[in-house]
Amino acid sequence: MNKILVVGPAWVGDMVMAQSLFKVLKRDEPGAEITVLAPPWSMPILARMPEVGGTVCLPVSHGQLGLRVRRKLGRALRRSNFHRAIVLPGSFKSALVPWFAKIPVRTGYLGEQRWGLLNDIRPLDRQALPVNAQRFVALGLPKSAPPSAHIPHPALVVERDLVSQTAARFGLEVDSPTTRILALCPGAEYGPAKRWPAEYFAEVAEVQLRRGWQVWLFGSHNDQAICQRINRICRQRCADLSGRTTLGEAIDLMSLARCAVTNDSGLMHVAAAIGCRVIAIYGSSSDVFTPPLSDNCERLTLRLPCSPCFQRECPLGHLDCLRQLRPERVLSVLDD
Repeated sequence: MNKILVVGPAWVGDMVMAQSLFKVLKRDEPGAEITVLAPPWSMPILARMPEVGGTVCLPVSHGQLGLRVRRKLGRALRRSNFHRAIVLPGSFKSALVPWFAKIPVRTGYLGEQRWGLLNDIRPLDRQALPVNAQRFVALGLPKSAPPSAHIPHPALVVERDLVSQTAARFGLEVDSPTTRILALCPGAEYGPAKRWPAEYFAEVAEVQLRRGWQVWLFGSHNDQAICQRINRICRQRCADLSGRTTLGEAIDLMSLARCAVTNDSGLMHVAAAIGCRVIAIYGSSSDVFTPPLSDNCERLTLRLPCSPCFQRECPLGHLDCLRQLRPERVLSVLDD
């Protein structure tokens, strides 16, 4: 049995997209045992991926070197006798644990002076692999293999009984077969240049509330201010779940939504992976590089000359890439 350690990414969306790699590894070698080394927050995502056989928690904060922790963890993993490691992040520190673990084959892209830490270094052809998930999948293929034409979509598995219990715990009414739920995800951890204006989200919410839909607001503690603003505009008629749910609870509750309107964010990828219809709004980022991997999604972007700029804040100060994308366009897609 081939035992593979995958060093997972540090962002929610990237962790969801990593499932495409896990699917390819299991497709090519059904008996392979996949273990993912990942931050604590990602465990609810990995628990909903049937391809993942085990997890190892990396108790190091994002951006922290944590050399002693990584060395201790790597040495402990020597007993697991992994045959191969695949390092998805491009940083120097992310390659340390497999090296300390003395895993025979350590695969990853060239970057940050990782010679020696990795011994199966792949050059990254950005033109041949324009989609982030393609880059993950390519690391699971032989070095000589051509880029995969088909990327399997992530598909998180939720337990319906657990979903019902979670909804009841938050006092959400979802029993009626006619219940229509719109999920709004107005946050984006990366920065303001990825966030559609709150008043635009509120306008979409108002229309759907008048049509008899429920509107649920999702986000982390960092998104509470924008969610509260949306709900104030809507006269507190939305269910504001921001900062109240764990990531696992958010995944389960979002699986009940008929549609999600979302910025390019981790929750966008979650919504796509649980089968929601997704309307994804792009500003400073690229809908080519990080698209929602789903056949049931619509990507909205204006493709202005200044975008995508990939900046956290609009360098020109106007945020036209999002402000000129009016709520009417989103509502017209919702009506399709």
